[in-house]
Amino acid sequence: MRVRVGVHRGEVMAVKRKVSVDGEIFEVELEKVEDGWKVSVADSQFEVQVEQERGVPPKRGSQTRSSSAKSGTISSPIPGKVVSIHISLGDEVEEGSVLMILEAMKMQNEVQAPISGTIAELNCQTGDNIEANSPLVVITPEEESE
Repeated sequence: MRVRVGVHRGEVMAVKRKVSVDGEIFEVELEKVEDGWKVSVADSQFEVQVEQERGVPPKRGSQTRSSSAKSGTISSPIPGKVVSIHISLGDEVEEGSVLMILEAMKMQNEVQAPISGTIAELNCQTGDNIEANSPLVVITPEEESE
């Protein structure tokens, strides 16, 4: 017996849904667990793994980018406030080094260099409130030696 469950982005931890199993309709409670779903039907519980379906985007953070595809422009992923800046124009930075601290939703987030290179632009100052997708820093990539 194969159970097909429609998964939608943004669902909460436990939700009630109607599912069809071999043509029979059941009201089930779904709870997302680490490697699938816990499904409760009446007094029974099942663990269900959902295969990646065509058209369903992969989980956020599971995408990998090759180093050649990385950009030197760093934009704010969310609105927030610049708490501190650890770089200046012309500084050399290594990939992964912390450039600044951005506070959003009462949490402090490190903004890291996606590539190694030189700071070409610095578009914010400590204390600035910034919008989502605002360009914060531009890094000119270091020239690769062959």
